[in-house]
Amino acid sequence: MVFDEFYIKSLVRAVPDWPRKGVTFRDITPVFQNPKALRMVADCFIQRYVDTEITHVAAIDARGFLIGSIVAYALNHPLVLVRKKGKLPPETHSHTYEMEYGHATLEIHRDACPAGARVLVFDDLIATGGTILATSSLFRKLGAEISEAAAIIDLPDLQGSIRLQEADIPVYTLCAFESE
Repeated sequence: MVFDEFYIKSLVRAVPDWPRKGVTFRDITPVFQNPKALRMVADCFIQRYVDTEITHVAAIDARGFLIGSIVAYALNHPLVLVRKKGKLPPETHSHTYEMEYGHATLEIHRDACPAGARVLVFDDLIATGGTILATSSLFRKLGAEISEAAAIIDLPDLQGSIRLQEADIPVYTLCAFESE
């Protein structure tokens, strides 16, 4: 199946003024509700990473879990869950960071991967890049490196992809939405 960016973009629902006035939320739920679209997205990522040196797939809570788990399974790599504070049992590393709408804290298990691991990070979209930068900090505490950050959507107006690239984190997204 050939990836069709316009088809995927047509399924992403724009929700104006959510979670606050002036923000247009990009809802990927319809992509996951459509078997053809889900297969197209998953196959595109799997093909990109099948012959790489990646050793682990990290998925960010919660929508990153959806595609990250499919890719980890297909590539036969361990899946590392990056969770919101308080969702993992003890023995975690945590990192608090600024978001578009306040602060958040992410955690991973202290034994999530060995030093030297090459990690692919999945999230649903890249906005300001703060969530993936926080995730990168967590993996650095373990001695791992981020091979690439991947997402279905990039919001380039918020410059997250640029911030990630400036932090030496390669970025791959399937489509982008400019502000309206």
